[in-house]
Amino acid sequence: MTQNLPIPLSLLQPGDQGEVVQIQAQGQVRQRLLEMGFIRGARLRVEKLAPLGDPMELVIKGYHLSLRRDESSCILVQPVS
Repeated sequence: MTQNLPIPLSLLQPGDQGEVVQIQAQGQVRQRLLEMGFIRGARLRVEKLAPLGDPMELVIKGYHLSLRRDESSCILVQPVS
């Protein structure tokens, strides 16, 4: 059985879903992401991207959030169908 490797959240496209595997940020950024619900195992869906791809709108735990590309690139996710 082949298992996909986690990828940065910033690589997902609208409609894609993923499960949070790891947050690679440190300090206040890490704490902020954890407080927003980006904890290991949390499921999320990419709703839309801004015209230049930054920021991206997500739904996690029923909440709509916007993240900048530099923040979303610190979050590793396992893509799910």
